[in-house]
Amino acid sequence: MTVQPGESPGFLLWHTTLRWQRGIAAALAPLGLTHVQFVLLACTYWMNGQGEHPNQQALARQAGTDVKMTSQVLRTLEQKNLIAREVDPDDTRAKRLRVTDAGAELAPRAMAAVEEADARFFRPVPLADTLALLGRLARPDGTP
Repeated sequence: MTVQPGESPGFLLWHTTLRWQRGIAAALAPLGLTHVQFVLLACTYWMNGQGEHPNQQALARQAGTDVKMTSQVLRTLEQKNLIAREVDPDDTRAKRLRVTDAGAELAPRAMAAVEEADARFFRPVPLADTLALLGRLARPDGTP
């Protein structure tokens, strides 16, 4: 049985993902961030706001990113003065992450830009349906 591209969930998801990523990239470009830079900055900002100062492994786990790639992107964010790495007083081999003042100013603007791009992209589908489907696909075993 030959499946036509428009009948293949994986093919449709591929094209959907590419279109969504283009929208996010366009929203973040004026702010000087790539999508992965945004994700790591936003996660660090959120975790700092919860009173956490994660190391890069904890940040990678939260963001769902590879630890080595996370380290490389954090280096760029540090060079842009958006994130600072500070020695962990409990383990001098580890570095704790903190959003700088510049990062704290940029993160909410970037988050708003991404939320606006998401709202435009997902507009054709009711929000509850979108969240239900994406939540189920992201966690097929039902874990939070």
